Amino acid sequence: MNKYKNELAIIIVNYNTRQLLDDCLDSIYRADAPTGGLQVVVVDNASVDDSMDMVAKKYPGVIAIKNSANLGFAKANNVGVDASDAKYVLFLNSDTVIKRYSLVKPLKYLKTHQEVGAITIKLYLKDGTIDFDNHRGYPTPWASISKFTGLAKLFPKSTFFNSYYLGFQKLDKIHQIPVTAGSFVMMPTKLFKDIGMWDETYFFYGEDIDLCFRINEAGFKIIYYPKVSTLHLRGASSGLRKENAQSTVSDRANKIKIAKSSADAWRIFYKKFYSKRYPKIVTALVLAGIAVKGKLRVLKYQLKK
Repeated sequence: MNKYKNELAIIIVNYNTRQLLDDCLDSIYRADAPTGGLQVVVVDNASVDDSMDMVAKKYPGVIAIKNSANLGFAKANNVGVDASDAKYVLFLNSDTVIKRYSLVKPLKYLKTHQEVGAITIKLYLKDGTIDFDNHRGYPTPWASISKFTGLAKLFPKSTFFNSYYLGFQKLDKIHQIPVTAGSFVMMPTKLFKDIGMWDETYFFYGEDIDLCFRINEAGFKIIYYPKVSTLHLRGASSGLRKENAQSTVSDRANKIKIAKSSADAWRIFYKKFYSKRYPKIVTALVLAGIAVKGKLRVLKYQLKK
């Protein structure tokens, strides 16, 4: 007997993305739903843009959870999972718009491949290009250097220079990847709980790499499934990217907080998984580089009016 009431639960964390959230929820209910039942959970991190009033009026079937403070991405997602009841869970950003088969096709693949611990689909940006953040390798010291120095862009098909975005892979074929982004991650709920759920040490950024690392360490594969796609207005939920900055309510203080969180995430991940894998001199250089880049990123938003 199935102990779950639903086949799939979708967890969406919201922070001042009212219109984006509306568009996302509308696309979910237009898409083909799993025959075993669909549950949608929205966890709001103390928004001030009437997001949850909109949800209550337009989507009464959604489980809406209002946090009294901004708990961050990882912790809010964990709250959503605890409130859900489904065999599989999809972590979905509020700045996505899914298509008809975006739920059922990857779910079918996940159900029929027991060795798969998580699956993602092709995400594309507003300009029609592929969102490579959803198709990544591990952020090893060399992969990170290649990315931040621009070598990965100069040699996009190179296995040596572009191991971060795996540019040598055929993006129209189903294949295994080490890391996907938290914007679209579907996986068995039991596995998610067995490996410890999202690490709440992270506030925003980095938690997806951490989760993927633990999925792989548990002996499961992460699959890139490009047979279906979804629009991703990348950065809209944080307000950091100028091309989508008008889509959300994100003040200067919040942007600075998120920028700082991204630098914190790099440091947390490296210390947790890599500090004992590399010589001390490499670790010292990496952490110093993270500190410098983090300060520059925060300064960028501190200087903006």
